[in-house]
Amino acid sequence: MKRFILDRYILREWARILVVTALGFPLISVAFALTDNIDEHLQRNIPPKDIAIGYAYSLPEYTFMALPAAVLFATVFTLGSLSRHSELTATTASGRSIWRTIVPVLLAALVTSGIALELGEWAPTATMRNLEYLGKREVRSTASRFGFVYRADAGWVYAVRALNLKDNVMTDVVLEREGPGPEYPTLVVQSPRAQYDTLDHRWTLRKARLRVLPGLTGEVSFTFDSLRQKSLVETPADLLVEPKEPREMRYAELGRYIDDLERSGGDGRRLRVRQALKIAVPFTCIIIALFGAPLAITAPKSSGAFGVGVSLATTVVFLLLVQLSEGIGAGGLLPPVVAAWVPNALFAVLGIVLLIRVPT
Repeated sequence: MKRFILDRYILREWARILVVTALGFPLISVAFALTDNIDEHLQRNIPPKDIAIGYAYSLPEYTFMALPAAVLFATVFTLGSLSRHSELTATTASGRSIWRTIVPVLLAALVTSGIALELGEWAPTATMRNLEYLGKREVRSTASRFGFVYRADAGWVYAVRALNLKDNVMTDVVLEREGPGPEYPTLVVQSPRAQYDTLDHRWTLRKARLRVLPGLTGEVSFTFDSLRQKSLVETPADLLVEPKEPREMRYAELGRYIDDLERSGGDGRRLRVRQALKIAVPFTCIIIALFGAPLAITAPKSSGAFGVGVSLATTVVFLLLVQLSEGIGAGGLLPPVVAAWVPNALFAVLGIVLLIRVPT
């Protein structure tokens, strides 16, 4: 176990700096956001308690974005301290290579990437609560919804006048699937009332009318006392969900939203980049550690100011690259997924080059 003493020491120092930075950056961001918006919140008569809870719910999103910077600070300051105090020289003289010394830092960064992935899936729910407490989003009703449009799978769009969850009833329902021509015609189903059966989990549309529109001219129409539409598989609770902003959606949910948007003719490239960033940003933790470790080691016994400067500069450059990649992906110069991973790829190449050049 003695051979792992240095590993435990490095991990302890690394984790201490990581926790302080990962908590400190979000708290500073929250403080700035609160200062900028406090007048607006008070003018809208939002209770101070709700303001405090709302900003507390914003911490997961800020922490998710701050974790790569926190990993960089922890890596640079931990290894930089070993370099300044000649501890790396001592470990090298004892037969332990520089690369072996870096291993615990890279493993810790890998674990942090996994934590960031989980946090990225939980943050959208917290963000939604943040918007509700600050009055930027109406609190969702749990019993009814009126005058809404729901975009389902396979190109179907539902227009509903009212949905009552207590009775599991929809009124004035229109289901439409647009088609390009006779081989795949447009279908429209209309019904004044639809009832959901909780036993077989299906909707029954009463006095329904089915219209088949094969092209610009002509129409075939059928009427039914009751009709069960195969595509209508959503439960009343599914239909009750209010529309969300992309930042309020998890990875899979955002993917479904983008699919629906593109089926309706919208441009989903920018959102594709944002979806890919939900995976790319957590993996930045391991990439940024790979980049920061050789920088800290090769710094010639510099002071802590070097670590602060390198960390801040690298963070700013990385955020600029993320913004640039989003624009490139949205503009179609690169596929959205490729564009989202460009910053990681650049820093990975630089990190490997720097690591190879580290004197051993």
